[in-house]
Amino acid sequence: MSDVRPGRLKVYLGAAPGVGKTYRMLDEGRRRAARGADVVVGFAECHGRPRTEAMLDGLEVVPRARCSYRGGHFQEMDLAAVLARRPQVAIVDEFARSNVPGEGRNPKRWQDIEALLDAGVDVITAVNVQHLASLNDVVEKITGVPQHETVPDEVVRRADQVELVDIPPEGLRRRMAHGNIYAPEKIDAALANYFRPGNLTALRQLALLWVADRVDEALTSYRAEHAIGSVWETRERVVVALTGGPEGDTLIRRAARIAARSAGGDLLAVHVTRSDGLAAGVSHASLARQRRLVEDLGGSYHSVVGDDIAHTLVDFARAENATQLVLGTSRRGRLERFLTGPGTGETVTELSGDIDVHRVTHERAGRGALLPSRRRTLSPARLIAGPVAGLVLPVLLTAALAQVRGALNLTSEALLFLLTVVGVACIGGVASAVIASLTASVLLNYWFVPPIGSFTLDDPNALLALTVFAVVAATVAAVVDRSLRLSRRSARAAAEAETMSSLAGSIVRGGATIPALLERTRETFGMESAELVDEPPDTDGATAVPAGPGAYLVLRGRTLSSSERRVLAAFAAHVGSAVERARLAEAAAEVEPVKAADRLRTALLRAVGHDLRTPLAAGWAAVTSLRSHDVEFSPEDRDELLATADESMAKLNRLVENLLDLSRLEAGALTLNLRATTLEEVLPMALADTPGVEMTDAEEIPAVRADPPLLERVIANLVTNAARHTPPGEKVLVTASTLAGRVELRVVDRGPGLPADGRDRLFEPFQRLGDTDNTTGLGLGLALARGLTEAMDGTLTPEDTPGGGLTMVVSLPFAEPDDEQATCLHPRGAQSVGGV
Repeated sequence: MSDVRPGRLKVYLGAAPGVGKTYRMLDEGRRRAARGADVVVGFAECHGRPRTEAMLDGLEVVPRARCSYRGGHFQEMDLAAVLARRPQVAIVDEFARSNVPGEGRNPKRWQDIEALLDAGVDVITAVNVQHLASLNDVVEKITGVPQHETVPDEVVRRADQVELVDIPPEGLRRRMAHGNIYAPEKIDAALANYFRPGNLTALRQLALLWVADRVDEALTSYRAEHAIGSVWETRERVVVALTGGPEGDTLIRRAARIAARSAGGDLLAVHVTRSDGLAAGVSHASLARQRRLVEDLGGSYHSVVGDDIAHTLVDFARAENATQLVLGTSRRGRLERFLTGPGTGETVTELSGDIDVHRVTHERAGRGALLPSRRRTLSPARLIAGPVAGLVLPVLLTAALAQVRGALNLTSEALLFLLTVVGVACIGGVASAVIASLTASVLLNYWFVPPIGSFTLDDPNALLALTVFAVVAATVAAVVDRSLRLSRRSARAAAEAETMSSLAGSIVRGGATIPALLERTRETFGMESAELVDEPPDTDGATAVPAGPGAYLVLRGRTLSSSERRVLAAFAAHVGSAVERARLAEAAAEVEPVKAADRLRTALLRAVGHDLRTPLAAGWAAVTSLRSHDVEFSPEDRDELLATADESMAKLNRLVENLLDLSRLEAGALTLNLRATTLEEVLPMALADTPGVEMTDAEEIPAVRADPPLLERVIANLVTNAARHTPPGEKVLVTASTLAGRVELRVVDRGPGLPADGRDRLFEPFQRLGDTDNTTGLGLGLALARGLTEAMDGTLTPEDTPGGGLTMVVSLPFAEPDDEQATCLHPRGAQSVGGV
């Protein structure tokens, strides 16, 4: 199997049911078969649509596997048969579907597809955007319908091809109205709910954006694989360079307007931090404010390290495939620009190539730099210029003073030489200053200290003056050099602090996941890749630093300087902390179920102490009295005692049944018999024991897929709970309606409603919110009702009753026309149970 070429995966992505994904899959299968490919249909769900079923003609269909599960009979794709058949191409529908448990089957259909791909079979499949895990909650907010079947986005992103099956909302609604999607009795409800024009437009936009992001990832990968550095203007991407100065807000807003001119344009803000401290002195408060502004405008903020700002900006823009680069005009005046040469803006413009550069004017333009000088370290030019100046400048000064000999005394001439030595120290450091000091001492002795023209000193005062001059010159040069070194060290520390501050800001804003930190590290240092490994690599060209016990942060790309390595060590410490937090979170997640079970047992013991003992004591007392031979009971007394015993045993039986059912739910051992069930079938029995209930007509309500006895228990518990909170003279109202392929049953009371914090605790076990006594049961009614409802693929949610009170809403899916009775074991963890 290791020599088998992995199969290729093609996914048809749709915005909603009915757009034609299955039709397109089968059409492609027919076209491939016509070209000679070996194509089989592993699983295709046509939903009774004649045109789709007609596409199966001429294609080989692998018979489905019939499987039994807790007495029910189902049909699933026969994965073993498809693998044994080994076709070139397999068509497998419903990418996100869950398989029926048992007999070694994978939990999910996408896992079956991965098995086919591993075997070298090409697969064509389909999925709707609402089934993508990252969009599941967004779709629920738009449509109001939760989706229980999901597929991880990463699985779909790994597909070799993702093709969008698109249709305008009006066209899809017409297709629905013509009966090409759902049965006629479901059309009106679907058009009025899930298939509303606004819903379909929003789902269509989600699908388009998801595919666009996937295409963008593929383009980035292709450019990297083929080392393409030129800009491909496939979409507008605007990079704005920030220095931390007051002009940043103006630049950001201008860049945002440029990006907004093109639909789908991206805004990226970047701040370059030099490892030697060039960016020191910027306002961190301004950068933080500008970062928030960028994010408010829908852009992203990036901080990168680079010794050459212009090259770093252009490299970042090219790496992001930027089309435009926005910079502010220079804050330096004309004279400063003339003396120091071209600035960052001019250099970026020369290097930009096919990236458009915008030089934006602002109020600080030409008013002088707010940041430190560009040259903060001794460049190679200064290392050469310093010693040369130490030799040349004293000579030039001597020539100038020789022309005015006699106009100045020796003290003034020595002070001028001292000033020259200080200037040389500023240019080339202490070594150059020593050279200048020695040169100046020799020249001062020969040309200005008597006897002039010789290196001898006859006057002791002149000797003392020359000695003091040399000492003062050397001391001043050392002080100046030390000051420059401290300044550079402070600048580097400030730059490192700024970089770490930016990292800390990312963590605070929620970017503390390990992949996010690795990407942040790679981007900050301009590396090709960043990864977390167990052992340091042996290959050259990789930088590895420890990131906690048994973990190393490895970067590949350019060689890092010593100052950058210090910052990298801090990044590695953050990554190590994230790894440790992830391990602790996993350990905490393992402990939490144990803690929850312990809390449940504690609550159960507290409740059982009273609620189970009370009916048991009453029934026991009644039976003991009846067995007594010391008292002669009248027929009326005997009937009353029997009724008490019967009522107590019935209450005790209900409590035990609720406890057992709740235990089965928690243990995943609840047996369900799901079939098409009408409300007329269960409502009479559910309401039989509760007087004063008003029920609307439910004859027009479609059947639901449910277990009739369990649904009866759910409704009975809800009605009993509502009756307990309904004031005397008021009735509990039970109504039913349909919404987006589901039946919603409402149990309405006119009681006091829930306290402000009650909804969070409403379904917790052994809670009795609003009850004023301890005679109302264990508090398992709503706990069991929610657990049973979710076991039947339904939901139970509370709503406020208009005018006061509480409404409990049970939502269950429509029964399919071909629904047969199915028995299955409710899986553990599929529900969250609690109680009132």
